[in-house]
Order: sequence, then C-alpha cells, then structure tokens
Amino acid sequence: MTAVQGPLFTDSGGGGDETSTNEQATMLQRVYQLASPKTSRSVWLTNYEPKLIWGNQDHMWPLSPTALKAPASPRLERLALSKRNFQTGRKICRPEFSYSCGRASLIWEVSPLAMTAESTERVRVLAHPKKPPPEYQKDRPENEFSCGRVSPIWTVADGAKRCPSRDRSDQLARAKTPHQHYTGNKEVETLVPRPAQLAVATPRVEDLARPKSRPAGLFLDPGHPEQSIWKVNGKARTVSATQRLLELSKPKGLADGFVNNREVAWPVSRSARRNQPTERLGQLSIPIIRATMDHVQFDPDAFLVKETAKKARCSQRVEELAQPLVR
Repeated sequence: MTAVQGPLFTDSGGGGDETSTNEQATMLQRVYQLASPKTSRSVWLTNYEPKLIWGNQDHMWPLSPTALKAPASPRLERLALSKRNFQTGRKICRPEFSYSCGRASLIWEVSPLAMTAESTERVRVLAHPKKPPPEYQKDRPENEFSCGRVSPIWTVADGAKRCPSRDRSDQLARAKTPHQHYTGNKEVETLVPRPAQLAVATPRVEDLARPKSRPAGLFLDPGHPEQSIWKVNGKARTVSATQRLLELSKPKGLADGFVNNREVAWPVSRSARRNQPTERLGQLSIPIIRATMDHVQFDPDAFLVKETAKKARCSQRVEELAQPLVR
C-alpha cells in the first residue's frame, strides 16, 4: 500500500489565511500517516526461515540443482508406484445398503457355474434347518404392522364367539353413566325458541330499552380556565381552612441528610484546569513499556556466558565430579 500523493484538500475560495493552510497541512500529514502500511513487529533473531504460504506448490526451502538432476533409486521408484486397484470385474463399487436397512448385505451375484453345480452331502446336512424341541411354544408376533409391540388382542375361537355372556360380564360391559346432577357444557350458539321470537315486549321493557337522553355538546360549560367546573357557594369561598387541613395540604418533605443525584456532567473549575501536575503524578502517568512477545518467548541471551564466569576457576569438588567414570 502506497501513501496517497498530491493535494487532497484545496481552498475553494481561491485563497485563505495562514490558519487554514496550517490545518490543511496537518490533515494531509495525518492522511499520509494512516495510508502507510503496518510495520512488522517480528525481530530478525526469531526469523530463522523464509515466510511460508500454505496452499501453493512451492517448496519449503529451495532445492539444489544437483538434487533436481539426481536419478531416483529403485526403492524410491517402487514406493512411487500407485496403489493397486482390487475393485475389478464384478467387485466394482458394491452397494453398501442392498437387501438391508442397516449393515450391507453379504449377498452378491452368484456365478452360473455355482448355480448349476451339485452340492455335497455335507452341505445338504448343514442346509437342513434346526428343529425346535417338542416343548417349544412359538412366541406371539411382536413387530407386525408396528414399530414396537403389537396389540395384545389375539384370535378368538369360534366356540368363545357363540358362548352366551354372563350377567356379571354384561354389567361390566356397560359404559359408566354420568352423575345424576351432571350438566353438560353450554353450546356456544344460543338458540332462541320460536315463542320468544314472536313474543311482544311489555311497556316496562320498552321503557327500559330507550336510550338515555343527553343534551347536545358537552355536559358542563368549560368557561374560563381560572373558573371552577361547577359553581362554588359564596360561603365556601370565604371560609378559612382549619389547621389540620393546612397540615394535610403540605407536600411531603425529604428526609434528613438526603443528597440529590449527582449531575452527569459537571463543570471543571478554572483553577483546576490551570493547575500544574506534581513530579510524582508525572512519574505515574508514564506508560509501562513491556517487551514484545518474541523476546518474552525467546531469550537471545539465554546461552551467553559472562566474562567473569569465563575467568572463574572451579572448585576441587567440581573437578572431581567432572572426571569420567572408569569402567
């Protein structure tokens, strides 16, 4: 990205004072600063290899011309051969869910020779199904026309169908009757009987059915804003309120020690704006400068030996431990 060059702000009036010129220069300098590309924070000590871009066909490092021209060994050529494809003939792309709703079926096409071949005696013996024992009772069907267990109703014998029922069975077969005082739900639509539709209303009903007559316009004359809605008696105007009424008419006061809410924005005094910070405040206002993450994770001085350590002499115990073991 390259900084934008050329005048971006021009004076439309054909001229201007010195203040407008300085403002345009400051704004233009800010635009150049924002247009400059972002610098990398990495240090040369932490960059051992060139930058890699994933997804392309470039090598991670450059290859020498001799390596590019060198012939491959027989072992390398054998490893470079593609894998053999065993799906040939009738074994190409077998269906996974044929003849089954879950695992793939093990049944595949049988060759004509195998279909015309005669089976051996051993195969015929193994093909006979296993006979159940004499005491075996077949289970009831559980998954006929259903996802789980079927209905417990089974086939009824003809004799049971023609058998007369008992009095107790008839009593148990009767449906339960509701309570004698039970009243069903009222219908949503009320049906008015025909006599009620043809009946004649009484004079009293007609009198009650008439709407209330009111004078046209407002009910009360508003008059002047300072006047009351209705007329006040002259004696009521001249009467004086009692002490209890005056006490009740007073608004509720605030509690002792009540402090009102602080304003969101308050003006700063002129003396506070002209005040000079102390030396301690200036020290506290200096931002903390920390080392970059590259220096924190990688210490370039980790294997540096001090000059004093180079000139130091080891003790007798260290020399004794430094001797190799004699085996």
